[in-house]
Amino acid sequence: MEFLSKFADLFIHLDDHINTVVAQFGVWTYALMFIIIFCETGLVFTPFLPGDSLLFVLGALAASGSLKLGPLLLLLGLAAILGNMTNYWIGRQLAPRIFRQEHIRFLRPEHLERTQRFFEKHGGKTIIITRFVPIVRTVAPFVAGVGSMPYGKFLAYNVAGGVLWVGGLVSAGYYFGNLEFVKNNFSFVILAIIGLSLLPGVIEFVQHRRTAPETKSRNN
Repeated sequence: MEFLSKFADLFIHLDDHINTVVAQFGVWTYALMFIIIFCETGLVFTPFLPGDSLLFVLGALAASGSLKLGPLLLLLGLAAILGNMTNYWIGRQLAPRIFRQEHIRFLRPEHLERTQRFFEKHGGKTIIITRFVPIVRTVAPFVAGVGSMPYGKFLAYNVAGGVLWVGGLVSAGYYFGNLEFVKNNFSFVILAIIGLSLLPGVIEFVQHRRTAPETKSRNN
């Protein structure tokens, strides 16, 4: 319980924690944020790392002068693109084991199934859409690699999604993060961002639960 409490506090008071990091590490903060975004998008077993909320907070800190907007956009955009590329190639390498239905310890079947439904519904655009859906955005490039999506097609969606995701959320933090109302209610704003980012996945899950019995009955 103590671990969960600390983990929740990390997200709720993310701005305070990042401010502490900036104060302690200075310019090395950019490298640390690069690693976090790279791992959150590039390693299928680290979907729990902050993504949307972190980008918004970093944008707000750039507006306050603690960080610089240009390097943030460049480095974090690059981290998001390289992360997805890494995840794609990991999926390509592990595809034979998955098709043989071998158990892979860090893969949760429900995450793979949920992401596969996104692909069935949206096709290649899933790589862009799921940038804004926690957990699924970490699994989507992996599934694209497993499914052998042509690399050129994947790369185009990957770059577009990375630029939109990082640019959109960092810019939102930069332009809105220092408004008086947002500063006075920053923890609630972070929770709202997390809630909104989870909403598409919740809606998709509910729709799947509703349609599953109908599909099963038709098949029977």
